[in-house]
Amino acid sequence: MSATISNPNDLPEKPGVYLLKDVNDEILYVGKAKSLKKRVKSYFKEELEDPKTRVLMSHFHHMDYMVTDTEKEALILESNLIKKHLPRYNIRLKDDKRYPYLQITSEDYPRLLITRNIREDGSHYYGPFTDVTSVRSLLKLLKPVFQLRDCKRMDGPCLNYQIDLCPAPCNGQVTKEDYNENVEKVKLFLEGRQKEVMDLLQKEMEQAAGTHNYEKAGVIRDQLFSLGEVMEKQKMEFNRSLDQDVIASSNDGEVVVVVVFRVMNGKIMGKEDFLMEGAHENTSQEILAAFIKQYYSGPRQVPSEILLPVMIEDKELIEKWLSDKIIADDIGGLDSSLSPGDLDNSHKSGGLGNSLIPRSLNNSHSPDPEINVINGKNRNGENRVEMDTNTSMNNDIPNSGDNDFAVSLRVPDEGLEHRLVQMVTKNASIILNHHKQARGALLDLKTYLKIPKIPRRIEAFDISNLSGQMAVASMVVFEEGKPSKTNYRKYKLETPGPDDYGMMREVLTRRYEKLVSKDEKPPDLVVVDGGRGQLNVAIDVLDSLGVKTGIIGLAKEFEQVFIPEVAIPLILPPNSPALHILQRVRDEAHRFAVKYHKNLRDKNLKSSPLDEIPGIGPKRKMNLLKHFGDFESVKNASIDEISEVKGINNNLAMEIHAYLHNARN
Repeated sequence: MSATISNPNDLPEKPGVYLLKDVNDEILYVGKAKSLKKRVKSYFKEELEDPKTRVLMSHFHHMDYMVTDTEKEALILESNLIKKHLPRYNIRLKDDKRYPYLQITSEDYPRLLITRNIREDGSHYYGPFTDVTSVRSLLKLLKPVFQLRDCKRMDGPCLNYQIDLCPAPCNGQVTKEDYNENVEKVKLFLEGRQKEVMDLLQKEMEQAAGTHNYEKAGVIRDQLFSLGEVMEKQKMEFNRSLDQDVIASSNDGEVVVVVVFRVMNGKIMGKEDFLMEGAHENTSQEILAAFIKQYYSGPRQVPSEILLPVMIEDKELIEKWLSDKIIADDIGGLDSSLSPGDLDNSHKSGGLGNSLIPRSLNNSHSPDPEINVINGKNRNGENRVEMDTNTSMNNDIPNSGDNDFAVSLRVPDEGLEHRLVQMVTKNASIILNHHKQARGALLDLKTYLKIPKIPRRIEAFDISNLSGQMAVASMVVFEEGKPSKTNYRKYKLETPGPDDYGMMREVLTRRYEKLVSKDEKPPDLVVVDGGRGQLNVAIDVLDSLGVKTGIIGLAKEFEQVFIPEVAIPLILPPNSPALHILQRVRDEAHRFAVKYHKNLRDKNLKSSPLDEIPGIGPKRKMNLLKHFGDFESVKNASIDEISEVKGINNNLAMEIHAYLHNARN
């Protein structure tokens, strides 16, 4: 049931969710209650102790409420509504990252893929992974071992079958049962049950050898060897077999960071960090409770234990919810989680329905995690944390808890787990300091550049070409002062060159026409590599598209910053953190553009008709292509022009010219 009221006395004494709204019907706050009437009446006291609540109620006009059958349903509903509406006075998990997952498709002969989109299509998803490079490495290791198909259309045996990377189910070379046995092994491996996979393969190998099927035994032996190498890379190992998430926060009164370490089968598998909005005035217990409810309401695997530095409210209620979530995932059935779409429907139907969730959403399995415990510096001089490999591990682990739930929340007070929580808390403090430093530099940058917003999102562009040939452009993105590599883009340019201004106009037009067509929010700052000319081009493009944002040109030679409508370029102090951010952004855009250009050039060099000309080896071919830019220009060159190339005399130039012209004819 959903209804709108303005007096708390009209509320029922039942569990549910309430939405406090202002005069414009904007949601100010979402809360849950065991008794709606008792909970909401506490907001209407004559004197409110909490300053945040006083400000909230000064904007209050009316409220909506939804009755649920249980307090657990109210908790789930509250979490989903907060994630959907992001109310101003709630603690909000700022999780706009789209991490990659491994997907085992729901096809008759499933494939193993990398995806960033979770769909309710019957597939199994494993993740999220924080490092896409690790995911690709894992995929590269698993595919040859378990031989799952790559092709989208099963239209006949391909090269993968010829080189023993696929059993060719498309041609009936493997039965569906045998193929799916390998699929199940992949699932076990990705669920962290590697030892079960190894034991299963060992048993199958012995059975095959016992029946004199030595070919099959040899294949399984190779699988065992490959998997052993994969597991050997996972060096950070506790002498235990418990799945845990270790969560801690750090709050400086302005910024709140929450860090999660994932421990699976005794191995630290990865780390994630998150910013929490609207949380700086809240206690650690309130921050961690809000985080847990929002974090696990998404597509993430729930561990057996969650270790915390302090215990949160609603402990047993959250344990029950997470335990039910695990059971729903295991049986592949319906979870009592409520999606925002279900909430909208509940308004119309007067009830709360169940929603299907993806199954088997597991934590990442980076083959070489980088988790740390000792303070130190990395190669760039930045703070990092390293694992002390000499730390003694023991098996003296307390019981999971006093209840019978599948998930327990605990605050360890001694031993390995206590040290682990301290380590995660230290990580949160270090990351918080990084955010504070970046925030200060971005604030300085806003002041120096006189732009309307703090440049939390910066997009930078650079051009790379070889005398106008094979021209490419890069766009790199920095968010909160750090590279956001999933948002990088590269462009092949069609503008004939050399024409730096025309090429910059093309890439900016392509980028921001797309942004406007999708009605996306523009970045806070656009940086173009170059001086006044490139800046003027960028201003023309953005003005023509109606994109309003800060924009500068950054010239490398003297680190001059060109600003619109300011005749004299700005010179930032050499030791300024604001200048260091701009330099990192500019250098990263340049690196990314040059790398893309080099890859295209190498690809062009590796395969060329010049290889067929007698007397032309790799060095002379390189000289020809460097001199002329591309193969078409070599074909159109005269004998005299060809003879000007280093290492090519007149006789060889005549042979090259004759060969190319005969080939063309």
